[in-house]
Amino acid sequence: MTTTMLDAGERARQIQDRLARVVLGQEEVLRQMMVALLAGGHALIEGVPGVAKTLAIRALALSIDARFGRVQFTPDLMPTDLTGTNVLDELRRAFVFHPGPLFADLLLADEINRAPAKTQAALLEAMQERQITVDGVTRPLPPFFTVFASQNPVEYEGTYPLPEAQLDRFMLKIVVGYPSAAAERMILDRYEEGFRADVPESYGIEPIFSAADVLALREAVRAVHVEPSVRDYITALVRATREDPDFALGASPRASVALFLASRAEALLAGRDFVTPDDVKTLVLPVLRHRVLLTPEAEVEGQSADARLSALRDRVEAPR
Repeated sequence: MTTTMLDAGERARQIQDRLARVVLGQEEVLRQMMVALLAGGHALIEGVPGVAKTLAIRALALSIDARFGRVQFTPDLMPTDLTGTNVLDELRRAFVFHPGPLFADLLLADEINRAPAKTQAALLEAMQERQITVDGVTRPLPPFFTVFASQNPVEYEGTYPLPEAQLDRFMLKIVVGYPSAAAERMILDRYEEGFRADVPESYGIEPIFSAADVLALREAVRAVHVEPSVRDYITALVRATREDPDFALGASPRASVALFLASRAEALLAGRDFVTPDDVKTLVLPVLRHRVLLTPEAEVEGQSADARLSALRDRVEAPR
């Protein structure tokens, strides 16, 4: 492994270590967030209220000297509230474009499933094409543009479920659970010491990277090697979801690409310049769980997407 690749992996882990000092007991969640960031993909973060979803995203934004945007999604949010709009300038006697929060490097879309379908569609174009169109004029978004969206899985009143087409645009769906008892006890100690989740100054995080630095790390990820046998393994895993009788909808070829890209980022974080089958196995659930649909019969039997994907992962033979 070259010195450059070693340095890239070490620099990426520096960000993760900083986040772990702020968000306690969620190491796996933070690692998956770093995978999405390094692979250049968007992430949907799902968890009940109070498990530090927003805190984790804000802490990540503070670690990077980049433009940060935050949008609280509500039922009355309009597409122009995201994209921006043309406003008449009386002095110039012309319309001037005022950009919206989508023109950020890192965007926090808080409670994304509370926005109506029309607004979600505007975000869909931005996520997939990295551009927006207003009044027939297409404008590119920053090259770093990355969306971290949060949603609550238990409260459905006043929500608009994300359509499969938009879910598929998220590279990872990261599920946030409760921290361990020891971590939860440490959270109280942090508050006793002066930490406040609503006061970013109390996080103790200073930017250590710029957007350009992260783009350079993404270039390093693209140099991570994936053996043909591992590529075959990724293909077999994704195709197996389409053949499993418990899935009414399997994962698409876009899922294969997402698993391929995410696995390279996972390898870099581990300090390697090549992907192993274990890297792929680690990411099967976050990459595929939102891209499959169970049959009604499987749901009645109490099956879950994660349980079926875990069984599928155990069944598909990995290369040696």
